Amino acid sequence: MGIPFDYAPDRPEHIDAILNGLDRYNPETTNIFQEYVTQQCEDKTYDCYANLALLKLYQFNPHLTKDETITNILVKSLTVFPSPDFSLALHLLPPHILTPVSASSSLPAAGDAPLSEAVQKLNVLNNLLGQASYSAFWSTLDSDDLYADLIADVAGFEELIRIRIALTISQSVREIERPVLESWLGMQGETFEKFVSGVCGWEIEGPAVKVPLNKENEAKGTIVRENVKIEQFSRIIRRAYEQPS
Repeated sequence: MGIPFDYAPDRPEHIDAILNGLDRYNPETTNIFQEYVTQQCEDKTYDCYANLALLKLYQFNPHLTKDETITNILVKSLTVFPSPDFSLALHLLPPHILTPVSASSSLPAAGDAPLSEAVQKLNVLNNLLGQASYSAFWSTLDSDDLYADLIADVAGFEELIRIRIALTISQSVREIERPVLESWLGMQGETFEKFVSGVCGWEIEGPAVKVPLNKENEAKGTIVRENVKIEQFSRIIRRAYEQPS
């Protein structure tokens, strides 16, 4: 059996009690959930089920909405790609937030950008990760100061993303060229070597990086057996010799 969708190993008992009771729909629990989101950002923990519950409360009580909490939830959901958590959170937001900011409007400063613009920019990052365009992800992340503001509250954001990228790579290859991996991880030199060797446990051999064998990247032969009897084709063979009427 897989891991239940609502499972979070680091979830506090009082949060678990709220999620499994009627207080989950009580507006008075909004502050508790918001503080829990802040705790996740600081502790590098993650609880999708609780975060979605908070966004649902925002739907019913829009006057309680906090823009910063919404963006923090979206940023945290990026750190667990390729799971669909970002899309799940995105679809709980009001339609007007999902509407792209008009190109004709004057763009505000990074510190006071509207929620709609922030969500659109985070959606760009999500799409790049979903497309495995990792080099473009890092260049986009560094292209605008607004991105730095959006991820500032999430401790270890870049490291968490690199770990997820490395996990995805380990599931598909046994060897990769070092320059390619450097661009995908957005790092070079000694920091790159420490991450690859220390965090990933991979070996750097000259211009290549070796990924250990695992059940996902192991090449396995597939044998297809077909048991087709000639009687099954008798009608087709007979029609081939029949004269047209």
